[in-house]
Amino acid sequence: MRIWHLVIAIVLLVMLSANAQQSGADAPSAPVTAQTPVVAAPPSPAFSPGQPEPQLPNAVRQPGAAPVRTVYASAHAPTMDQVVNRAVEREHALMEMLKTRTPIVETYLQDLKFLQQGGAVPVGDHYFLGRMYLDETIDRTDYLKEKSMQTRLMGGFQRLYKIQYRPMGFSWMIYADRTDFDREHYNFRYAHREFLGDVRCMMFTVTPKKNSGKGRFVGRIWVEDQDYNIVRLNGTYEPRPRNAYFFHMDSWRLNLVPGYWVPAYIYSEEGSYGSKDEIAFKAQTRLWGYDLQKSAGDGEFTEVQVDSTVKDQSPTAQDPSPLQAQWQWQQLAGDNVVERLQDAGLLAPRGEVDKVLETVVNNLLTTNNIELPGPVRARVMLTLPLETFSAGSTIVVSRGLMDVLPDEASLAMVLSRELAHIILGHNLTSKYAFSDRMLFSDESTYKNLGFRHVPEEEAAADQKALDLLKNSPYAQKLNTPGLFLRELAARGPALQALLTAHLGTGLTDHKGAVDHLLPLMNSAPALESTKLDQIAALPLGGRVKLNAWDDRVELIKMTPVSMTTAREKMPLEVTPFSPRLTRFAAIVRATATSDATNPTPND
Repeated sequence: MRIWHLVIAIVLLVMLSANAQQSGADAPSAPVTAQTPVVAAPPSPAFSPGQPEPQLPNAVRQPGAAPVRTVYASAHAPTMDQVVNRAVEREHALMEMLKTRTPIVETYLQDLKFLQQGGAVPVGDHYFLGRMYLDETIDRTDYLKEKSMQTRLMGGFQRLYKIQYRPMGFSWMIYADRTDFDREHYNFRYAHREFLGDVRCMMFTVTPKKNSGKGRFVGRIWVEDQDYNIVRLNGTYEPRPRNAYFFHMDSWRLNLVPGYWVPAYIYSEEGSYGSKDEIAFKAQTRLWGYDLQKSAGDGEFTEVQVDSTVKDQSPTAQDPSPLQAQWQWQQLAGDNVVERLQDAGLLAPRGEVDKVLETVVNNLLTTNNIELPGPVRARVMLTLPLETFSAGSTIVVSRGLMDVLPDEASLAMVLSRELAHIILGHNLTSKYAFSDRMLFSDESTYKNLGFRHVPEEEAAADQKALDLLKNSPYAQKLNTPGLFLRELAARGPALQALLTAHLGTGLTDHKGAVDHLLPLMNSAPALESTKLDQIAALPLGGRVKLNAWDDRVELIKMTPVSMTTAREKMPLEVTPFSPRLTRFAAIVRATATSDATNPTPND
């Protein structure tokens, strides 16, 4: 019996020893980083003493990501304090990365009047376009000038958007705080988690600490749960200066390069029905052209290779005819214009949207039995004002015009006018075949280029466009283009900034009255704003999606949504941004593994 007792005692000792070793192996490990570890700051005011902090999902390194990601042990996800520290760190890393970038910034604002029946309707508008410099002192150079809004928006500052360490202007809220975004100046309180598109985020309420200074951000931030970058800002700044305004803004970022979420959209709105606000408006700000300095191909001539096997593939070995030579000369001029506009960040690189436009153009040419000496191309200008022009044999349509067109027949209408100019030989660009005429700064583009025709040419192009449309596949669908023109006529006087062409030609005169294709408008049905199934024009931003990093555009695939009131049609109006956020590179993880290893925060 004693022997059995001894055996049992030995077995128990062995088991206890094994358990002790296993416990040591499972002890919590410290956060692991490839560089310096994140040091936790003092506890955030978001958490009271004695309360457990919510836990976050473990971070998984994204392939190709630029920043070094903090990886936490699977048994212990980072605390909210650590997430805040990491978000602050990533915000400053973003500022550092963007210091050498000079994106284009565009703001379009509609003044509002509140009606009892119609809600808020635009009664005036303003348009700003410039280039931002994101170095130590954020500044901007304006392509277009509008002095009337300067004192209202900036409280008497010498120059619109002249920003030096002050969160002023529509484009300032690309950052929460340019200089002092840290825990010494701000309180961070965890609110809850939610998905923005495909991206899981933690939302924090951010408030300035007492006596932290003027012009501090107050609102909420959304932090994605892998690299802990801020992907959205929503709020304003306080306290308000005596002679200026801080506007409420909703700022969105997109993951367009590995590891960084770059500012792309800002929506602003002030005023409400029944209020006595001094100012009431809604505005959209877009940024693009972050990678402009790379677009020209910095290393294009670092390696020059000559292929001796290349031979002339022309159908004939003879010189072109005078007609062909003239066409080639005009095409050279058009190509120079297109290249210069793209280098300036005002024209999208060639892509799939251009092919859509060219298909419509070819439909018009084919059904009218017109054969030109060469192909007609089409490109998209990245700016908002509704305008078109032709450079050589290339038709250019603005992003804003494409956004608001209700259907393909309406697109054919605007393309037909520029196609008519090409067919009739109304060429304004032959002087640009001399490349020295392209040697000007980006900021002076609007001073050096222009493609407006004399009234006689415009009248001839209108008539030719009508002939093209009547013999096209769109001949039975011209009621909608006519309604679109009626909508422009109805809203034109209040939206002159939107309808003013800066390089080419619009569809209205300087007072907002339609002055092109009038027979098309006059033959269209009456405009009935209360009729839900009559869509004469779309809201701004409804068709074209712009990549803020490389300037590429694509058409948005919209799901039809039923409307319950006529107010929801919002033709030609500014609306809030709500992009579906996705990551630069998708990470494929098994659901079971993710659920087992990534604890989520408790709300």
